[in-house]
Amino acid sequence: MDKKIATLEDLIKIVKEIRNDADVDLLERAYNFADTAHKGQLRMSGIPYIVHPLCTAINLAKMHVPDNIIAAGLLHDVVEDTPYTLDQIKEEFGEDIASMVNGICKVGKIKYRGVERYIENLRKMFVAMASDVRVIIIKFADRLHNLETLDCVPQKKAYRIALESMEIYAPIANRLGMGDIKGKLEDAAFRYVMPKEYEWVKKLAEESIQLKQPQVHKIIQETQTELAQANIPCINVHGRQKHLFSLYRKLLKYNRDITKIYDLTAIRCVMPSTADCYAGMGIIHSRWTPLKGRIKDYISQPKPNGYQSLHTTVFYDRGAIVEFQFRTLEMHEAAEFGIAAHWAYDENKLRQIGHERIKEMIDENQLEWMNQIADSNANSANTNSFLEALEEMKLDAFNDHIFVYTPKGDVIDLPEDSTPIDFAYKIHTDIGNTCTAAKVNDAIHPLDQPLKSGDIVEIHTDKSRKGPNPDWLKFAKTRHARTKIRQYARQGITSWLKDVIPNPIKKRK
Repeated sequence: MDKKIATLEDLIKIVKEIRNDADVDLLERAYNFADTAHKGQLRMSGIPYIVHPLCTAINLAKMHVPDNIIAAGLLHDVVEDTPYTLDQIKEEFGEDIASMVNGICKVGKIKYRGVERYIENLRKMFVAMASDVRVIIIKFADRLHNLETLDCVPQKKAYRIALESMEIYAPIANRLGMGDIKGKLEDAAFRYVMPKEYEWVKKLAEESIQLKQPQVHKIIQETQTELAQANIPCINVHGRQKHLFSLYRKLLKYNRDITKIYDLTAIRCVMPSTADCYAGMGIIHSRWTPLKGRIKDYISQPKPNGYQSLHTTVFYDRGAIVEFQFRTLEMHEAAEFGIAAHWAYDENKLRQIGHERIKEMIDENQLEWMNQIADSNANSANTNSFLEALEEMKLDAFNDHIFVYTPKGDVIDLPEDSTPIDFAYKIHTDIGNTCTAAKVNDAIHPLDQPLKSGDIVEIHTDKSRKGPNPDWLKFAKTRHARTKIRQYARQGITSWLKDVIPNPIKKRK
C-alpha cells in the first residue's frame, strides 16, 4: 500500500465494513501512540515509518481479527525501534495488548548476520508462536507488508527474506488453515525468489484468465439460475482465481501445460447449510457431467488444517472443464482466515478475548504440532542439530497431510507420502519397533509404499523382534519414526561394542 500512502481512515473504513461495533477509539489511540513513538523515523523508501505498522494493521483487519490484535499490530515495532517501553504500552492499553507486543519483540526482526543469529531468531519465533498463536498472526501481517516493499532492500537480502517467507511463514499459515494469507505470502515472495518463473506464470495466467472471463461470468449466471429453479438457497456464487505460486507448482506437475489446470478459475458457491452444499452439487451434476475421480468431499473428511469444502469438476459446454466448490459461510471464512476465523464477529466473543480462551476454541490437534516444533527446537543443542530438526520439521509440519484409519476407525493424521512404518510409530513406539508387516484395506501392503487418504491400516507385530530395521530410514517420512529408528540403531551399536571390546585389564597395585 506504499504507492498510495495508507491512512488511519483507510484502516477504520475496512474495520467498519467488517463489523459495525468496531472499537474505533482503541485503534485511534494505538495509532496516535505509535505515530508519536515513530516520529521522525523513515522507511528505506523515504516514507514515514508509521506507514509500516499501519499497513500491518490493515493486513490484520482484512484477516477479520479482533480490534485488540489490530491495535497490537499498530504498536508491534514501538518497543523494539523507539525509546518507549513495554510498561508504557501496558499502562496505556492493558496487559493483553502488551503481552502480544512483547511476543513480537521476543520474535524480533530476523537479521541476516550469520547462521547463529538467524537460527536464534527462528527459535524465538517458534517458542513465541506456541505461547500465543496471535503473535504469529501479527507476524504474518508484518511480513506481508515487508514483502510488498522489498524493492527498496538490497537484492541479496530481499532474496533471503522472500525465501524464508516461502519456506517457513507461508507453510505455517497453511498449517493454521489461513489460505488467503498463505497465498499472498507465497505470491509476494515468488517474485523475488524466482523472478523469471514469476513473470512467466503471471503472463500465462493473465492471458488464460482474460480468455476465460466471459465464460466464467456465463457459468456463474447459469449456476445461479439452476440453483434457483431447484429451490436450493445460495448466499453467493463467485469466481476464485488460483494464486500464482500455487499455479506454478501445479504447472510443474503437468509439464507446464496450462490446459490441464482445471481450477485456474474455480466457481465457488457459498451455501446456507451443509445440506445445501450436497444438494447444490447434485444439481450441478444433473446439469453437467462430472469427471470421474474428481469429486472430493472435504466436508465429511476435512483436511488436517481444518479446511472444509465439496469439490467437483465437470465437463462444461464445448469440452471445457470447470471446477466447482461448495461450502457454507462458516467453512468459507475458516478456509480464508483459518485460526483467525475462530473469532466470530459477535461482540461478546470479540471483546478482549485472551489466548487461553482462544486455545479452548481451537481443536487441540491444530495446536499440537506448534508445541512439538517449539519443544524440538528448544532441545536442539547446536546449529547443526537445529538445522536438521528444521528440515525434518518442514517435512512433518508443513507438508500436505493425509488421513488414514485404524481398524477401529480412529483417524490418524500423517504427512503426505507417509508409509506404514510412520503409521506404526504414530500409534506407539513399541508398535513401530516390533512391526513385521502391514495390511492396507485388507490387503498386504509393502512397508516402504506410501499410504493414501482414506486407507484403513492394520499393523502386524512380533514381540520377539529385537527392534526396527535400520533400512527403514530410507523411506520413513516422519521425524518421530526416524528418531526412534536412529535411537535403536545407536543402542545396537553400543551393545555390540560392549560385546566385542573386552573389559580393560585392571592395573595391578
